[in-house]
Parts: sequence; C-alpha cells; structure tokens
Amino acid sequence: MISIGNTIVSEEVIKKQFSCDLSKCYGECCVQGDAGAPLDVDEISLLEDYIDKIRLYMTDEGWKVIEKGGVFDYDADGELVTPLVNDKECAFVYFENKIALCAIEKAYREKKIPNIKPISCSLYPIRITEYKDFEAINYHHWGICDMARVKGKKEKVAVYEFLKEPLIRKYGEDWYKTLEEEVKSGRYDEVLNR
Repeated sequence: MISIGNTIVSEEVIKKQFSCDLSKCYGECCVQGDAGAPLDVDEISLLEDYIDKIRLYMTDEGWKVIEKGGVFDYDADGELVTPLVNDKECAFVYFENKIALCAIEKAYREKKIPNIKPISCSLYPIRITEYKDFEAINYHHWGICDMARVKGKKEKVAVYEFLKEPLIRKYGEDWYKTLEEEVKSGRYDEVLNR
C-alpha cells in the first residue's frame, strides 16, 4: 500500500497493467452490471444543470428514463448511481459503430459542457471506497475488461499510468506526482516484479 495524504493506494493499482480497447470490448462496462455508475452529489447538480446539452447525444430510451426519474437513481445499497435503461445500460449511453459511448463525454468533447463525466467512470478500473479518515484506492477486476489487461501488458502501461488524467482530476497534480515518485523510489520493486 502507498499512503498519500488521506488516501491509501492499493499495490494492484501500480502492479496491474491496463489499457482500454474499445475495438474489442465495445464499451461493455457501460451496458453491463447490476447498477449504474456511482455518482457524487456535486456531479448530480452539474448533470441537472447541463442535461439539455447532454440530451443532444442521448438515445431516446435514455432520455425517457431521465425525463421520468431524473439524472440519478439508487443502487441496492442506497448509493447514488446513474439510472439504467431496462435495468441494463446506463441512461447516458449512445452507440457509434456498435460501441457504447458516453453522451456526457461527447457533450464535453464538443465543448458544450465542462468535464462532468462521473469520476467513477473516468477512473475505472479503479474504485474508491470512502472511510471516515481516508479513501482507499483499489483496482477492480471485471471479466469484461480482459482485453484491456492484455493490451496493458503489451503496452506495459500500469493502471495508475493509464488513469493519469482522471487521477489528477480527482486528487490534483501534486498528489499524482507524489504517487509517481513513490513508485519510482524503488521501495515497490518487489511488488512490481511479482
């Protein structure tokens, strides 16, 4: 484990290799699972503020779900998540060449909204668990991402390197620089060589 400020980073985040391969997985993480993507309260208000811009890229089915129930839902544990269409795909998904993509991210790339794609989506395969005094940053293994692990190994890209941009978005550049320095310090060579 690496401790940085009020975070604890799992060894798997520096040891495992990962690089998304949409041409192989078709964005299955956006259409599989038993709940929508985890949301922060701040993200909900931003989604509500910008929903008219995001709507331009949503499917009709996704928009109907949002119209009926709003931009968020609750999972089985009572946590805030994005709503689902037919208890399957995220309401914010749209499809391009059979690949599931994010309408929120599309609106951002088209410069219609600020970057409000849920941080939980941007950070996957990292999952963050909040405790009273710290946040645990863990690697989440999901079978539908097998090809991302293959590509990550081929490219020699660690999870934390693949997720540099969203980790900086979440924790800041100084935090990320500290993580890189910790990894390069040599104290974790045994972990990296396992």
